[in-house]
Amino acid sequence: MEPPVLVLRPLTDYTPNGEKLMLIGKTIDQLQVGDAAEFTKTVSETDIYLFAGVTGDFNPAHINETYAQQTFFKGRIAHGMLLAGLISAILGTQLPGPGTIYIKQELNFKAPVRIGDTVTARAEIVGLLPEKNKVTMKTTCTNQNGILVLDGEAVISPPKAPKK
Repeated sequence: MEPPVLVLRPLTDYTPNGEKLMLIGKTIDQLQVGDAAEFTKTVSETDIYLFAGVTGDFNPAHINETYAQQTFFKGRIAHGMLLAGLISAILGTQLPGPGTIYIKQELNFKAPVRIGDTVTARAEIVGLLPEKNKVTMKTTCTNQNGILVLDGEAVISPPKAPKK
């Protein structure tokens, strides 16, 4: 399985006649309860080291196999917040998409994720509060065996329509 390709695009683009066009995700009026999106990634050793470097979380349970062999998990595990980052990727790039603001996230870690595991993150809309521009989403991550490794709930503010 090939690793996912990350395509970066600017938040602004231009129409064929040169007018500025904002690239934004779905607004509250375009969302419905039941809308969902997924992102799948195989967790590599490099992912774990990069996450440790960026965050400063060098817990040996993640980066030291000798130490990790002596733990409850009997080997290295991925950072739980790395999984949370997969959910963030969905919210900021797919549903609702660019311009989304994270307000709150509850996370429950259910099972370990190891190097080589393929994780599918999913976010599904379970509630809409249009008058406050807030959306509640069920968030989950499952591994390649269908085991739930993380569940939770997010509250986000989707982008607002550009002013005309």
